[in-house]
Amino acid sequence: MTSPVTAAQTASSLAWARRRHSVARFWGSYRTHRAGLFGLGALAVIALVALAAPLLVGSDVQSVTSAPGSALESPSGQFPLGTDQFGRSLLGLLIWGARISLTVGLMAAALSVAIGTLVGILAGHFGGWFATVTMRITDWFLVMPALVLAIVLATVMSRSVWTVILAIGVTSWPTTARLVRAQTLAVESRPYIERATALGGGHGHIMSRHVLPNVMPLVLAQTTLGISNAILTEATLAFLGLGDPDVVSWGGMLQDAREAGAVSSGHWWYLAPPGIAIALVALAFTLCGRAVESVLNPKLGVSAR
Repeated sequence: MTSPVTAAQTASSLAWARRRHSVARFWGSYRTHRAGLFGLGALAVIALVALAAPLLVGSDVQSVTSAPGSALESPSGQFPLGTDQFGRSLLGLLIWGARISLTVGLMAAALSVAIGTLVGILAGHFGGWFATVTMRITDWFLVMPALVLAIVLATVMSRSVWTVILAIGVTSWPTTARLVRAQTLAVESRPYIERATALGGGHGHIMSRHVLPNVMPLVLAQTTLGISNAILTEATLAFLGLGDPDVVSWGGMLQDAREAGAVSSGHWWYLAPPGIAIALVALAFTLCGRAVESVLNPKLGVSAR
């Protein structure tokens, strides 16, 4: 007779084998999407550069007092992207700013999706008056412009990176909540949910062990797509002067360029690099998100490739 320990080890091994098979199958489908591979490669390069920023340019690049160049120098051998109004290297600022922009985008999107997933699962599972009230609140957030709400929150709270993350996260969750609720209703209409309830499964068991695993593919795709929106929103808030003034971000660089009169004076090298970086990262995350969505939902066909 097989001992309980051996049976548990066998079950664990089978579970890990299924997970590895699922990951391998997902990657096999994902790599057939050329646009998704391009986006993933671009993100990998940008992430590596951002992580290696202290080694590549050092933290002194942010200092105003020890700037190595003069104000608004055009691109040259010493400064490939020119300098800002304080004489700092724009290439160094661009590399260092990637850390803040990516961090804010990732964390804000994670917070937004977490709130939306929680609200959607609870509303779909319990239904009744609770779902009605929850969905009316969600509808209110949907009809209100998320950027306006984020601006209001960023204005009334202290100016910091965490304020920007919170402002974006708590204003951009309704779409995820709607999608997750619809998926939860579809999952809970399946027969095995009735069997699990009949066998004594409580609300927590049903939501965590049956509903959540089935909505996770949707959550993953929504997270990937939400990161690009979060990065664009962070850049907008920083451009409006609502970001953290003590850190360097791509949106903050655009704000500094506007204040320095780069548009009217024709200093294109001050505006173009951060703008192109924001557009490239947003495009890369969007391509990855579309590829993930196509892999997890084959009904989309090959049009997303």
